[in-house]
Amino acid sequence: MYLSQEGLKKIKDELEKRKFSRLEISQKIQEAKALGDFSENAEYQEALSIQSFNEGRILEMEEILRRAQLVSREAGHNHEAVEVSAQVKVESKFGIQQFTIVGSSEADPAKGFISDESPLGKAFLGHKKGDEIEVETLRGKARYKILEIL
Repeated sequence: MYLSQEGLKKIKDELEKRKFSRLEISQKIQEAKALGDFSENAEYQEALSIQSFNEGRILEMEEILRRAQLVSREAGHNHEAVEVSAQVKVESKFGIQQFTIVGSSEADPAKGFISDESPLGKAFLGHKKGDEIEVETLRGKARYKILEIL
């Protein structure tokens, strides 16, 4: 899994907050226990659900950090071919668009950040300026011409 410096910081910050919130969640569980009958205690069930989600997310983030490969998005870095961290300017039937290839945990297609694991991201990887590629999208096949790699 690929992460930028920004993505790494974001995950570390969230992990720290989630670990810190363990005490607060534990207190909510204790307060809910004091209300009595667990089978009909909505507060208790909700607190357990929150705890379960939080612990699952902590495990997920720790695994991401263990497997992460740091990539640089340095301004002025010359990419000869499309790789993770590259910005790609393309032309297609949708017009001229610009995408940044990122690891899956940082993907945000609405903002132009596409995962290296997505069909479009995979199709761009390894290609050079001037290459034309065809990709199967949700709207059917689309052809893209790589105009620039930044």
